[in-house]
Parts: sequence; structure tokens; C-alpha cells
Amino acid sequence: MTDPLVEQVAMDRPRQRFKLLDDTGFKEVPKKYRKFYRHWKGAGDSLAPNEVLCPVCKVVIRSSRELRVGDRVYCMPCMSRLVIGEGENGRLEATVRY
Repeated sequence: MTDPLVEQVAMDRPRQRFKLLDDTGFKEVPKKYRKFYRHWKGAGDSLAPNEVLCPVCKVVIRSSRELRVGDRVYCMPCMSRLVIGEGENGRLEATVRY
């Protein structure tokens, strides 16, 4: 369980911004949206603060802003809407809403 006071401080600070590459080699979505997705490379792969793994199709969804608990994201390859939560190990994890 997290401390609500620490959580409030995290919400008060501005979100980090990230520059996304133009193309990550992800060919399953239209060219315009390829920078927002990348392939999961397995157990040795790590996620940045602006990335979350889709539990349905195992694709990494990327954002130009830092992701936080409660944010909603959309996975275009499997057409799932996801809500970001905190996992057991403290890492951000997505859960399917519909």
C-alpha cells in the first residue's frame, strides 16, 4: 500500500516529456501511429516511465508524457482500452477495461 501523502506530491509535480522516435519498426499500425508502439523484447526488456505493456497482445504502448496510476491508454493492435495501475513489484501495469 502506498502513502497517500507521497502519492499527492507525485501528482502535484508536472509530468516529464519524452521525445519519441519517428518509427520503431512496428508495422501493425498505420505509419502515423508507429512511434507510439514497439515490440516487447522479452524478460530482459525494461520499460521507461512513459511505457506500459498491453496484457492482451504483449505490445509496449508508448506516450510522449510520463504515465501515472489512473491514466487510460488505448492499444490499437488489439483494440483494447486499458487503465494503468501499480503492480506488485511497483512497476506500472495495465488492466483491460473493455
